[in-house]
Amino acid sequence: MPTPSVVAPVRGQLERRLGLWSALAVVIGSTIGSGIFRSPAGIADKLPGPLPMIAVWVAGGIFALCGALTMAEVASALPYTGGVYVFCRDGWGRLAGFLFGWGQVVMIRAASLGAIAITFAEYFFRVSGMNPQDPAHLMAVRWTAAGAIALTGAFNYVGVRFAATVSNVTVAAKYGGLVFIVIVAFAIGLPASHGGHYTPAMPAGSFTWPMFGLALVSTLWAFDGWADLAYNAGEVQDPGRNLPRALIGGTLAVIAIYLLANLAYLAVLPVEVMRHSKLVAADVAQAVIGPAGVVFVSVTVMISTFGTLNTVLFTSPRVFFAMADDGLFFKPVAKVHPRFGTPYVAIAMTAGFGVMYVLFFSFERLADAFVTAFLPFYLLAVAAVFRLRRRPDYAPSFRVPLYPFVPLLFIASVLYLLGNALVQPDSRWPTVIVLGLVASGIPVYYLTVGRVRE
Repeated sequence: MPTPSVVAPVRGQLERRLGLWSALAVVIGSTIGSGIFRSPAGIADKLPGPLPMIAVWVAGGIFALCGALTMAEVASALPYTGGVYVFCRDGWGRLAGFLFGWGQVVMIRAASLGAIAITFAEYFFRVSGMNPQDPAHLMAVRWTAAGAIALTGAFNYVGVRFAATVSNVTVAAKYGGLVFIVIVAFAIGLPASHGGHYTPAMPAGSFTWPMFGLALVSTLWAFDGWADLAYNAGEVQDPGRNLPRALIGGTLAVIAIYLLANLAYLAVLPVEVMRHSKLVAADVAQAVIGPAGVVFVSVTVMISTFGTLNTVLFTSPRVFFAMADDGLFFKPVAKVHPRFGTPYVAIAMTAGFGVMYVLFFSFERLADAFVTAFLPFYLLAVAAVFRLRRRPDYAPSFRVPLYPFVPLLFIASVLYLLGNALVQPDSRWPTVIVLGLVASGIPVYYLTVGRVRE
């Protein structure tokens, strides 16, 4: 396939209104959502030992940091609306860009919104005194989740600055809430448990490489979001300077609080209890503070997940907007609201898909499907740096340190995760189905927009 020139898919249609702090808030707000409050139970079930559990979180952090460092370089050279779509398109051609957008439509963004919204709704029910796991409340939880998606979609519809303000406020609340949980767990829970539940560090049977790979997928769900700012690169002020700072600084801040949070959970709860704790942060607060702690944590998680919904609906519609402007999607999706200056058609479409998915699928299915579908495109976006560096007009303001080791480590990790998922009996067919849905975009491309030669 001929390699396209490096061009912006959108030229001046969206204003650059995001400063450094708002850009940092997008990175942190996109990443800290439901994962750190839901994923520890599944990870503890796969790796029932303190050391393997912490090790997989460290591995997830290194994975995210390698990706953020590489994408910081590519984004500083291609600061255009669309992010990973632009990196795939300019690195590997229009088919790769189309497939990323196709994957976003049929699986990735709708699954992400659904999983986050379900966590919001479950904690909302817990604050209200109802058991979200009660089968009688199943559809009520899902309709509440659908309502949260619709509301955050409305926030983003009416303006970038309003959505950014919501993101800034919720980021401060969610990060502060996690810091409070960490402090309380170490100050009260650690002495009460006589030094925490860190030993034995690696009980017999608590670590195998296949289970480590499956647990890492759950960890990556919690870390996902570090690249979402790139979707809004066309709206970041001084992108050559602010994009790398926000991507790297935000990722480091998330890694730090995630590791502290997991150590805090282990300070209060033994691994065997964590394995069955779907709402682990609330259970830690219950053990340390009592009912008041449960309410505080539940409200914190609600704010966290609501903020992440807002941020996802702030970032991901830019993919469809950029594709439409580039001739790879329905042209009306590239419309900008004459009053609010937002890609309102793309926002409404993204929210609509999220509502449909959340009404039919569980959290676990949505989270795993999201990670599996996104990994190949993360690989392509990061690997694009090798092709782009060979071009004479490639001029990034930031260059990834330890090149080419950092992007190669990221690529090797993705290949390991996908290969491991394909060989494990429990994950083989779900992985094949998800990847098959993404690959189904190939004939769609050649039957539609791919028939037109640029």
